[in-house]
This record gives sequence, structure tokens and C-alpha cells, in this order.
Amino acid sequence: MKIVTDSAADLRPEEKDPSQVTIAPLLIRFPDGEVSAEKITPDQFYDRLRSMAPRIPTTSQPSAGDFAQIYKSLDMRGDEILSVHISSGLSGTLQSAQVGAGMVEGGKITPIDSMTLSGGQRFQVLAAISAVKAGWKKAAIIERLSQIRASTEVVYTLETLEYLARGGRIGRVQALAGSLLKLKPIIKVDKADGKYSTVGKNRTLESALKTIVSYLTQAYPEKTSLWISVMHGQLVEYADILADMLSHNFQIAKMEILRISPVLGVHTGPGIVGVAAVPIKLFDGLM
Repeated sequence: MKIVTDSAADLRPEEKDPSQVTIAPLLIRFPDGEVSAEKITPDQFYDRLRSMAPRIPTTSQPSAGDFAQIYKSLDMRGDEILSVHISSGLSGTLQSAQVGAGMVEGGKITPIDSMTLSGGQRFQVLAAISAVKAGWKKAAIIERLSQIRASTEVVYTLETLEYLARGGRIGRVQALAGSLLKLKPIIKVDKADGKYSTVGKNRTLESALKTIVSYLTQAYPEKTSLWISVMHGQLVEYADILADMLSHNFQIAKMEILRISPVLGVHTGPGIVGVAAVPIKLFDGLM
């Protein structure tokens, strides 16, 4: 069985072994041409982003034809393929994967909606990779991914609403009000529809981080052992603060600090920091 995902999964470089996972690259469109999200580092991207102000680049998903080509290259031996992608509530990538799967005659391809992105999507991809290595059947893998999806929280805050507003991701009035009031929104990926929803707003990043911690304490029963990924664009100092706060408030089985993919940074700018969390028990038999 083969695993396919996309650039929004925020896999670490060492987790991108092509023998274990194939990544369909999302594209960043600059005025002078396209760049694969897999070919530019976060810092290179944010340097270019700042130089473009007030314009911002746009992003595009792989086409159905791109997915069909990927699937055909992996299906030469008749292997089954699980294709795990960024939330259909935030991107059309899953739809492209579904259409692409239909273009592969006799293909045994199952596109899966992660209903999330970034660290949350990464949890599902890593679980799928480990399950394949452990010899799990497709039905068992899909069931475990469903459990992980239902129990994962992805919540973050932004230094500014500017980039979301420029990219049309939120209403202009809301963006303007947030800018004038210097509010820091706390945004989660809603498990019901895989779209963004607002948890709250604070006037400083420090207080926004406290709101993130408070939200997670309500999301998980006390003493739940968690795998936590702290994520950021270019706010390593706040990522460190958040990691410290989380370590004092939760039972942490595993924690890491990750950089968010440039393809997601297009819509958030460098001033993003947040967390993906999942109960570690859902990785029993996979670690």
C-alpha cells in the first residue's frame, strides 16, 4: 500500500522518504512565476513575501491530471493507494485527488479528507505510514485515521489579520476592525466541517497564547497524555513560550516545534503560532 499527501501536511524533511510517502506539491504563484512549496524554505518565502508588500502571492492546488500521473506512477504493481489531503473545507485539493483517482483505470485509490491541515494533517499521514509498515489492512488504517481526525485539535493565533484580509480569507470589515483594535484572533479548524472558526480575540500575543492553552484544557480530559506539535511561521520565541506553557498544563508524551509550510504562510504571514494536539493513545501499535 502506498501513501500520498500534499504540501499542507508540514512533514519534516526526514519524514518525506519517497519510499514511504509521495507528496503532491502545492504551488505558490509569485508575479515572476510559480514555485513548488516543496522547493522553498520558510525563511526564503517570508523574505520574498515582505519584499512584495502590499501584494501577496497566491496558491494553487495540484490538478486532477497531476494526481492521475502520481497515482499511475505508484500503481504499476497494482498497489492500493491512500491519499490523505488538506481539509476540503479549506482547499480544492481533495476534489482534484478524487477526480484524478477516477482517471486511473482499475486504480485502487482511496482519497481521504483529513478535515484539517498542517500538524493535524501530519498526524494522520504519519499514522498511515506507520500502519502500512506494520502491515495493517486498509479498513483498519482508515478507521484509525478517522479516530485521530475526531480527536485532533488545531488552534492558532496571528500577529496580524493583514494577510488573511489580502487573500480574501476573511471579510474586509472584520479584518479592518481587527487591525484598528490590534486584536489577535484565536482560530481553530472546526472538526464538523474542516473550516476555520474563531475561538476568541486578545489584544496581545501573550494573552492569545493563554487562550490557546485554556481552549485545549477544555478540549481534553484532565491527565490525557498528548502528542503536541507547536507550529509557527517566524515566531520562534513565542513558539518556545507556548511550548513551555503547554508543558506546565498538560501531560505531554511527545512534543516538537515545527515550521509551517510556506503554502500556508501565504494566508497567515510570518506572525503565526499555534498547536496541533492529539491523544497519544491513538498511536498505540504505530510507534
